[in-house]
Amino acid sequence: MLNTIIIVGGILLIILLIIGVVVSSNSERAAVEQRLSQYLDDDDQKKIDSEAQGSAITDWVSKRVAKTSFGDRIARGLARADLKFKVGEYFILIAASILIGGLVTWFIGNRHPVSALLGAIGGSVAPGLYVRGQQKKRLQKFNEQLSDMLNLMVNGLRAGYSTMQAMEAISKELPPPINDEFRRVVQEMQIGIPMETALENLLRRIPSTDLDFVVTAINVQREVGGNLSEILDTISFTIRERVRIKGEIRVLTAQVRTSGTVLSLIPFGLTLVLWFLNPEYLLSITQGGPIITACIICLVLGLISSSYFIMMKIADIEV
Repeated sequence: MLNTIIIVGGILLIILLIIGVVVSSNSERAAVEQRLSQYLDDDDQKKIDSEAQGSAITDWVSKRVAKTSFGDRIARGLARADLKFKVGEYFILIAASILIGGLVTWFIGNRHPVSALLGAIGGSVAPGLYVRGQQKKRLQKFNEQLSDMLNLMVNGLRAGYSTMQAMEAISKELPPPINDEFRRVVQEMQIGIPMETALENLLRRIPSTDLDFVVTAINVQREVGGNLSEILDTISFTIRERVRIKGEIRVLTAQVRTSGTVLSLIPFGLTLVLWFLNPEYLLSITQGGPIITACIICLVLGLISSSYFIMMKIADIEV
């Protein structure tokens, strides 16, 4: 009983320590953010004020990692998922997830080192899976709103708006996430960033093929001229048809994708359940020696992976 209380207390102390490190702030707002503040409204300024506060540890980690290619990929992924984390905060989140997952599974898994290892692996993978899931949802929602955005932009251009004024109307009239992204584009242009660069930054945050068509059309029109409203109207029709066809394909292939995911996860789920209920039963496969054990594990993982990718490939239809 005493050991249980000590373990639970230790876990709670670690969680509180991590929360304190992330929440505590001792840095002032940067000079760049002060210059940006005059171009932002009150809501955006409050958001930047809250984001400007960071702990010393997260700032130190962010400065060391953000300049590397790996840190740049992490920052790009967080931006695409619209998660307000610094790179250092994200790494602290992964470390906390590994530690908590390992301690919890070690405690409920008969205090076996393999149980702690399984929990640590799951904790290291969980944040990345969440970020990728948020990226996919946000990208899909953005693509669904793109045709409405083009209609609003075309109507604004025909009414006499400039391209920047049409984008500003988009940032005010449409719902998230597309209004947030175009609000950022307008703010970048207001502080002197060229439109081409601002649109490239938008495409960097939203890796959408349909958006690439729109950005290319705007950039070409600015260089060679032409009727931008007619071009965007044609692109809008094409995008609407693509979204409609993609939706029909998603419905028709939902059963295949669900079956492939569920059938691939069942062996792992059963293995975890058997491990926590009767670990000696699973450890019996090691009696044949390490080579045979490794061959069995590789064969099982290979069969599961190949079947999953084959089913996903069948459901992956290009439009």
